[in-house]
Amino acid sequence: MRTSSTIRTGRTVKRTTRAAATLAVAALALSLTACGGDDDNGDEGGGTKAPASSVTLPKLDGESLEVAAVWTGTEQKNFKQVLTEFEKRTGAKVTFVPAQDPIINFLGSKIAGGAPPDVAMLPQPGAIKQAVDKGWAKPLGAEATKELGENYSQGWQDIGKVGGKQYGVYYKAANKSLIWYNAQVFENAGAAEPKTWDELLDTAQMVYDSGVAPFSVGGADGWTLTDWFENVYLSQAGPEKYDQLAKHEIKWTDPSVKEALTTLAEIWGKKDFVAGGASGALQTEFPASVTQTFTGGDQPKAGMVYEGDFVQVNIGETKAKVGTDAKVFPFPAVGDTAPVVSGGDAAVVFKDSKAAQALATWLASPDAAAIQAKLGGFLSPNKSVDASVYPNEVQKKIADALIAAGDDFRFDMSDQAPQAFGGTPGKGEWKTLQDFLKNPKDVAGAQAKLEADAAAAYGG
Repeated sequence: MRTSSTIRTGRTVKRTTRAAATLAVAALALSLTACGGDDDNGDEGGGTKAPASSVTLPKLDGESLEVAAVWTGTEQKNFKQVLTEFEKRTGAKVTFVPAQDPIINFLGSKIAGGAPPDVAMLPQPGAIKQAVDKGWAKPLGAEATKELGENYSQGWQDIGKVGGKQYGVYYKAANKSLIWYNAQVFENAGAAEPKTWDELLDTAQMVYDSGVAPFSVGGADGWTLTDWFENVYLSQAGPEKYDQLAKHEIKWTDPSVKEALTTLAEIWGKKDFVAGGASGALQTEFPASVTQTFTGGDQPKAGMVYEGDFVQVNIGETKAKVGTDAKVFPFPAVGDTAPVVSGGDAAVVFKDSKAAQALATWLASPDAAAIQAKLGGFLSPNKSVDASVYPNEVQKKIADALIAAGDDFRFDMSDQAPQAFGGTPGKGEWKTLQDFLKNPKDVAGAQAKLEADAAAAYGG
């Protein structure tokens, strides 16, 4: 989604064997297929509550904290419930500070003004490294590090490290290899869940022939387009190439990028396959891309929408019920294996105080994650969270698959890139892919622009 500034992230991407990736995808595919129509809608929360207290926190009566994040709407509201519980347990007062995207620029302004937040939620490894390089971020203390070690796989710990020191707690994760669909549209079209890219194209044609545009694309938000590219590229080019491109060890003019863009054009460039056409998609923000797929009865604006598990938050703004009206399948295999792309948001301390470190410890605990997990639209990489707290069977299975994958995941590529390339609205990869959505015949032009911007951002 979003990333750091004009520096290389320096983090080592966890290597995933093709066999391990296959197992992870197979487990996800099996579990999602098993999700039936008898899910609850989140009111019951699986009947299981978080433990009363599995983490030790200090008394912080009279202390005040600020937490900055770009989260809005339901996501912000749900996170505030986690902060409220921290207040109850410690006596501290916590204020949520709405941040602008990219958050690293927002933080720079706050720090320049002498008013940094105590903790900020950073949505990419590159942003953590930039905050460390600038001397803004503070290492996690012993208690937070201990809590993290007890509850997270090594892979999730490592992406929060810079120079061998732990700075980030990946509180929130995302499975970004999912396609959500309107079950009624599929039924009317006689369509089934595809497992390969060619099958996806056939399914899209069936939906189109039934009178509904196959895909809703939130092209106004450039990060959605980077996610489309990453899934196609990871599956088609393979994990080694993915890691190399993520670190700009190969150029965007590489033939593998040409192949991925050409493949994307099979959907983006197909007349009437995208709701509203390219111009409509480029005026559609991500939340609307979801809601327009699940409103309008059996004649919505689109039959499918690609994005991560967090789509459930936006589906919740419609009358559609996850598991019955709104269903999901893994992003189909374009190459030998289906892709497994993850994202996440990490809590990073900016004021090294007892209270800030306690909040980081709290966010690394299963108690904190379970509160937001129960509310839906949230996925935790915390392996100590009981999957039964998730509000429906779809979300439980996605969570189980994430934890079962252990260290075998690929982190969002644009989140690993310098902010100037992979995380700034109207610039770099976001802008070039928006232009490519508008003109998907210009593969060579898109590659040249991507490489020029990447070379400038990565420093050569």
